[in-house]
Amino acid sequence: MLQPAAGNLPRMSTEAEELEEIPPRGHVQIIYTGPVAPHWDIRRVFGDQHAIDEFRQRAMARLQLLPVYDPQFRRNRERVARDAEREHLILEWDLGEEPES
Repeated sequence: MLQPAAGNLPRMSTEAEELEEIPPRGHVQIIYTGPVAPHWDIRRVFGDQHAIDEFRQRAMARLQLLPVYDPQFRRNRERVARDAEREHLILEWDLGEEPES
């Protein structure tokens, strides 16, 4: 079987520089609503409603039963952030923390 020349190999991944050039598909705010469930509200700021609804379902599956102080929250927050990055969504978190004086 013949092997393709090194210069003719198909590109299988997107370079990091190319990812930065892709415009965001939307902007999502994730707001902690407090210790009483549901703990989270996920709002669309702009972008394709269908894509953001699908992201919202995945994010709520990870966050729904987790308050901010739960140890599992940190791991799931990172997973939600990676999902938003893959979908080219701007992600904004409001954890209800008071700004320090």
